[in-house]
Amino acid sequence: MSKTILAAAVAAALLAGCGSGSISTPGGSTSTQSSSSTTSTSPSATLASNYTTTVWEDDFQSDPNGAPSSTYWAAETGNGAAYNNPGWGNNEAEYYLPGNATVSGGALNLHGHADASVLNDGCGSASTNCLFSSAKLTSLKTVDLSKSGFLEVKADLPTGVGSWPAIWLLPGPNPDLSSPPNVNNGQPTWPGGGEIDMVEWLSRYFAGQDSLVQSTLHLPSGTPSPTYTDSFEYQKATLSSPISGNYHLYQLAWTPGQIEFAVDNQPVMTCTKSNMTCSPISGGSFPASSIWPYGVTDSNYYLILNLAIGGNLGAPNGDNTQVPTNYDQTMRVAYVRYMTP
Repeated sequence: MSKTILAAAVAAALLAGCGSGSISTPGGSTSTQSSSSTTSTSPSATLASNYTTTVWEDDFQSDPNGAPSSTYWAAETGNGAAYNNPGWGNNEAEYYLPGNATVSGGALNLHGHADASVLNDGCGSASTNCLFSSAKLTSLKTVDLSKSGFLEVKADLPTGVGSWPAIWLLPGPNPDLSSPPNVNNGQPTWPGGGEIDMVEWLSRYFAGQDSLVQSTLHLPSGTPSPTYTDSFEYQKATLSSPISGNYHLYQLAWTPGQIEFAVDNQPVMTCTKSNMTCSPISGGSFPASSIWPYGVTDSNYYLILNLAIGGNLGAPNGDNTQVPTNYDQTMRVAYVRYMTP
């Protein structure tokens, strides 16, 4: 998932890595905690117990109905054509509109639906692209991976055919929505700064498996000239209840030398700098030339919440003509919270 060239590489990486089958995670436990309401906003007791300071949070239950807070979020517009990358490098079929991101009913709603009104707005020649509009938010507040921290997002992810919801992090103090920079205040952006996919649901591969999610850690590999390549390891986890229609806790805990992915307080995958590996993993591997970019000085990352539609990983067989023409799905987020010890 990326705003520019990231999407193309991630599509290729995940396309190679995503397979069939579902797991609780090898050697792990199936998640047992979920909530069907947004009434509780307490941090998860298990993982959050070591984190007592809230750096920033957006509790959408406290926000007024309407547009998301401009203090915390910037809304993307377009289909990537502004970055010479229509379809976000993944042949995605959605066109992002700020109006598709709203706060109501105590939650942030990212609404994706059939919307032919955007068809001719820089969508290229493919008639199957930009037949839908959706929403993508990037955080204007960052998380600092050079210091121990904990990030938790309580979300209800759609699993309709064509859906590709994601909660993920990219390097930099904030996104430049007018032109994607190569360096943000001296910090490399993707792929040199890595990428952290807290959770994704891939309709192309997970259709009919609405309790299955995937977490992925990306590292740069090779040399910066002409550019790093992207390497990755990922893990799948099967939850005790569907991710659509239920709120689950998608979590990330880290130190400068370790990153832990979890869902509903159940560990999914732990990645460690010292041995440059993740455990357990479903697939992928870090080549010997990989570099751990997390935890260095100015290690700021921004959060992305988006609902992609179709594309190489969202459409059945990667074919946007197979996305239902009456597609209408919503990704809901009850809160986002970033904490430190």
